Amino acid sequence: MNKSELVDALADAAGMTKADAGRAVDALFGTDDGIISKALKRGDRVQITGFGTFETKERKARTGRNPRTGETIKISATNTPGFRAGKGLKDAVKR
Repeated sequence: MNKSELVDALADAAGMTKADAGRAVDALFGTDDGIISKALKRGDRVQITGFGTFETKERKARTGRNPRTGETIKISATNTPGFRAGKGLKDAVKR
């Protein structure tokens, strides 16, 4: 399912226009100004009971290897977004 299909499904399920559903999806999942991404940038955790948890994870600095040249390179520390599925979502997918 891509974004436009998600917007269509949300519009049908909630009985709203596709334009309103598109704005709702952008408000929640937008990469720059979405609710989830803003919370993760602040270092907060977004927990949706039964669905899952969005949170940032710190990756430590490490050394890696360039596969083309074999040269050892230094990879700096970074923060990455992560998602852990909740029990309700896991159970729904198992069925």
